[in-house]
Amino acid sequence: MPHVPPAVDDDMALLLRFANTRNDRFGRSERFGDAAGLSAWLSENGFAEAAANVTRADAAAVRELRDAVITLLLSHSSAPHISAQDVEDAENLLRRMAARYPLVTIVDRTGARLIPASGGLPGAIGRIFAAITELALADAWHRIKACRNQGCHFAFHDHSRNSSGAFCSNVCSSQVAMRNYRQRRRAVAQTGNDSHCS
Repeated sequence: MPHVPPAVDDDMALLLRFANTRNDRFGRSERFGDAAGLSAWLSENGFAEAAANVTRADAAAVRELRDAVITLLLSHSSAPHISAQDVEDAENLLRRMAARYPLVTIVDRTGARLIPASGGLPGAIGRIFAAITELALADAWHRIKACRNQGCHFAFHDHSRNSSGAFCSNVCSSQVAMRNYRQRRRAVAQTGNDSHCS
């Protein structure tokens, strides 16, 4: 895998922290469930200015953004329960949202970088879009994935040589393998019962 510059590492870390704010069956709680939760997350992640005066509508908009990002990360994992329509809907939503939170290019002697065009909550949301863009430009976006285990969907960086990772942990991989095994056993048993009845 090519070397990832430190700035891209920062983008990756921010995006993973953003994506991993959902509740799941492993005990993680929803961080964007209300204005207070969103405000706390923004403060914890360096967006103190954005944390002031957020509303329940802001929290709902950020949840919508996050869930669309998760859908694309699941598509990176080839999750079977994500359809082409799901991906298209997520891409369309992200396209509409990105138009509301423009970025500007900062150029200096060391290179160029995207930053949000405004401050506050729009700037924080713009920073998420900037992180995704920088990851894509560094050819690292496709390696940011969400776990295929339904009920988990934890976002992770796939370090595998051939970018084949689909689960955030061996625990989730084993759970899915066991679930698939049980489904196959049930299908075989059902087929056997049907043949006896005929």
